[in-house]
Amino acid sequence: MIGQFGDWRKLAVVVTSLAIAACTAVPKPPPGPPPVTQPSPDVLPTDTQRHRVALLVPTTGPNAAVGQSIANAATMALLDTNATNLRVTTYDTAANPGEAAQRAVADGNRLILGPLLTSDIAAVLAVAEPAKVPLIAFSNDEAAAAKNVFVMGNLPSQSVSRSVAYAAGRGVKSFAALMPRGEYRQRASNALMAAAKANGGSVLAMEGYDRSNASLSAAARRIAERGGYGAVLIADGGRMASTAAPLLNPAGSASRIIGTELWSGEKIVTSTKALEGAWFAAVPDTRFGQFSESYRKRFGAAPYRLATMGYDAVLLSLRVAREWKPGSVFPIGKLTEKGGFLGLDGPFRFSRNGVVERALEVREVRGGTVVTVSPAPSRFED
Repeated sequence: MIGQFGDWRKLAVVVTSLAIAACTAVPKPPPGPPPVTQPSPDVLPTDTQRHRVALLVPTTGPNAAVGQSIANAATMALLDTNATNLRVTTYDTAANPGEAAQRAVADGNRLILGPLLTSDIAAVLAVAEPAKVPLIAFSNDEAAAAKNVFVMGNLPSQSVSRSVAYAAGRGVKSFAALMPRGEYRQRASNALMAAAKANGGSVLAMEGYDRSNASLSAAARRIAERGGYGAVLIADGGRMASTAAPLLNPAGSASRIIGTELWSGEKIVTSTKALEGAWFAAVPDTRFGQFSESYRKRFGAAPYRLATMGYDAVLLSLRVAREWKPGSVFPIGKLTEKGGFLGLDGPFRFSRNGVVERALEVREVRGGTVVTVSPAPSRFED
């Protein structure tokens, strides 16, 4: 139950296209100068009272801004909770993720938070697994989950499932979909088919496209000509959705448009008239505003939306630390307890196969803004 983690207020937070789809692309940076990267120590002193946790993210190279934002958020979590029993050390994965993992293991870290990129997981795991050091990766590719790899990113399949279930509850039983070609399409299409079936509905049409305006527009016209559906899923970010929506949802159309978690925070979604009334599911933003304000005060810039994963990963580590002896092997079984964990993005937990489950809310585009039409559950009931 979420209650075991205490009142959220005690945490004292005084304190995009596919935005890192499978965590392989980086969104545009928020305004403001990037924080200064602090070098990690070459040699760590021996700890007998603190747990050593490694944070593996890129702090140099093309993905440095996102990685540093996650690292800054992890630091905030330590400060906000006054944690004295956890040492979190950042290791740069930009040049060689395998070498970063080797340094982390050699320094005595018993848990790895990261890596950020799905493509780095294999190299890190090759080092960490023999040392019995599990990974809590920031990837959103559920296929990357494994025995010692727990995937923490926001999964497109869960967003699609939540939105389809909501639509079905409001009488929508027939669906169509526009899917970008690639791995994301496979995950989103599988989720759509399964969710439609589970809610007594069906998928009438599905069109793939290359990620160009011409290919997308042609696919959207084919879907529109097919007709007969109550809602159409656009499994892409806000920019592509804004291009397809006028073709799918002309004036007078009774069909709904469904988006994905990639729409969260994208202004183009609320400024596109053809997306009026569209639904999409994402993690709640309730606490992100306060977190963002505190982050700006501390680091002089806005955080990436993904930064909350760094914060929440530290909260998770602190929760497990209650029953984890410093220097000992990380108690991996604690990650799959049914009650899960509570973070900035709401409650979350891991299945036994290492895939995260999150409590998502459903939002509707309405009058130039988004409103929550189905709140996220506050706890896991089963």
